[in-house]
Amino acid sequence: MTLPDSMIDLRSDTVTRPTPAMRAVMARAPVGDMQYGDDPSLNALEQRVAGMLGKEASLWLPSGTMANQVALRVLTRPGDDVLVGSEAHSVWHEAGGSAANAGVQFTEIGSGGLFTAADVRRHAKPRDQPVLPLPASTLVQIENTHNRHGGLVFPQADVEAVCAVARELRLATYLDGARLWNAAAQSGLSPARLAAPFDLVMVAFSKGLGAPAGSMLAGPKDLINAAVRQRRMLGGAMRQVGMFAAACDFALTHHLARLADDHAHARLVAQRLAACPGVRIALERTQTNIVVFELDGARVTAAALVAAARTQGVLINALGPVKLRLVTHLDVSRADCERAAGVLAALLGA
Repeated sequence: MTLPDSMIDLRSDTVTRPTPAMRAVMARAPVGDMQYGDDPSLNALEQRVAGMLGKEASLWLPSGTMANQVALRVLTRPGDDVLVGSEAHSVWHEAGGSAANAGVQFTEIGSGGLFTAADVRRHAKPRDQPVLPLPASTLVQIENTHNRHGGLVFPQADVEAVCAVARELRLATYLDGARLWNAAAQSGLSPARLAAPFDLVMVAFSKGLGAPAGSMLAGPKDLINAAVRQRRMLGGAMRQVGMFAAACDFALTHHLARLADDHAHARLVAQRLAACPGVRIALERTQTNIVVFELDGARVTAAALVAAARTQGVLINALGPVKLRLVTHLDVSRADCERAAGVLAALLGA
């Protein structure tokens, strides 16, 4: 079903469509066979992203979920335990792939998507326990920004402390940075600074940057070489991806600076929702382009609010019986967000 252009689509920042300028760049992109290493557009993008993240090498993957799965297969073994924040994407939104593909289990630590070095030390399961055999913790994974916790930015001081303790305990470290570009825009820190403490880092282009597809893993050459085989095993080895690479390169050049606009628009909506009866929202955690709120005594359920908003031209998502999410992006303007906020407020009785 094709949505009418009049709909304000706040379901995700993945719903963006390539701009006319991006389409033009894609149409004229030089291409080659990725698996033979002769796609010039992709090779240039991988080199650019590795440099931006301060890593030796990077590797294209079609989606962030596949990048997360490949990273797990590179950094863990079946039966291992992975320490993550609460409601991590790998736990909630990858269809059980981490168990099926990598054979790992997760231990959620901390609260609200954040955790500390002390949490890692407290919950890491030691290796080689013959009397009480435990699934050894071998990896710490951080999600920055955090999707289900409202686009929250993980404080960099805590990131660095967590990764230092992980190294001490011989745990690998991985950054699910699907929205790392948003974290950089909000914090004022460079992507390389945010990525520096980690063994492997993932970034996505199909969210806030508005490209139609693509994510990248970045890290030392030995880990990226290992990821090449895992990508092939999971069906992610594509052919002439230069057109996608050109879109991603265009997005890096033209769409990074405007991420602050998305953050301001999200804040606008969040502030309007906070004034509505029966709405619980933590404004201090609405830092980037994601607004998560809960209904507590409101006159509608989450599902009913989603359905009613749709009839008035606004699309949002329910994350549960009382929890909802909306996401701003480059395809919605300030006026769109003001209108969407007004629709939601009216439906909530404000």
